[in-house]
Amino acid sequence: EVQLVESGGGLVQPGGSLRLSCAASGFTFSSIGMKWVRQAPGKGLEWVSSINSGGSGTRYADSVKGRFTISRDNAKNMLYLQMNSLKPEDTAVYYCAKAVSVSPPSSQGTRVTVSS
Repeated sequence: EVQLVESGGGLVQPGGSLRLSCAASGFTFSSIGMKWVRQAPGKGLEWVSSINSGGSGTRYADSVKGRFTISRDNAKNMLYLQMNSLKPEDTAVYYCAKAVSVSPPSSQGTRVTVSS
């Protein structure tokens, strides 16, 4: 059974940083590209960033480019999202998913609130 468990969210002031983690199990993590998506209050899902299976290729939405960094540790089956210079508009529930997934996330996500 595929399991993705996100953690690391919280309340942070504008300009602050958070590191999100995603623990993956139930599939061959090291063979699968992964992504982070988010859903802001009252809005639809937004793609944030993707990383290929080996970790050498990454892509970012324009809204987070230069501020967020996606990474992975295939030995630990972990996906990460380092978020710096956070803005109020980054407030959302963040989900990790397989890069090829088109279904809405079934995991619980981790909530990030950026507010003073």
